[in-house]
Amino acid sequence: MHALVQDNNIIQIITNPKALVIGDVRYPAKIFQLWSKSEKEAIGIYEIVIDRTNYKDQEYYNNTNSSFTFADGQVTESWGTATPKQLEDRNATDKDGVELDPVIVIEGLKTQKKKIVKRQASNLLAPTDWYIIKATEVADYNVPSNITTFRTNVRAKSNEMETQIDACTNVDELKALYEYTTQEDGTQTRPLAEFPKEV
Repeated sequence: MHALVQDNNIIQIITNPKALVIGDVRYPAKIFQLWSKSEKEAIGIYEIVIDRTNYKDQEYYNNTNSSFTFADGQVTESWGTATPKQLEDRNATDKDGVELDPVIVIEGLKTQKKKIVKRQASNLLAPTDWYIIKATEVADYNVPSNITTFRTNVRAKSNEMETQIDACTNVDELKALYEYTTQEDGTQTRPLAEFPKEV
């Protein structure tokens, strides 16, 4: 990505190489590949340096729109301070801040994450549901112990994950639950509990 700079002002952001008219001269798109950095800068075309210092994970934060600045012979794209997304559920309000009637709940990150956990648990349990159904329909059939143990463990882990999510007091704590680190033996673990392997 490049910027066209004239009189120390950014005139245009160029996302893809294209032909340009600068002053009275028409330049073909090929200059973006063929010309050196200094040759392009001599006519006012600068490669954009991206500064992601303030940019944060969009899953957990609302980032500002990026802005472009030209200083010391460099064009920089940067972002303002990111704000954390809502952690807890809240009721929607109108433009004056009055809660809507009927109440509309806007789900926070905790509720969204817990719904994912519930869905994952449900998907893990679904393939063995037939054992439970058969046991209710066939009098002399018993669910194998490894199946009941697996199903119990899935529910326990689901509850454990939801408890961990609920315990978070800010977005950074919630985000940290999902961050994997590599152990000495090469395995990867995260603070959030893991579901048992499927049977």
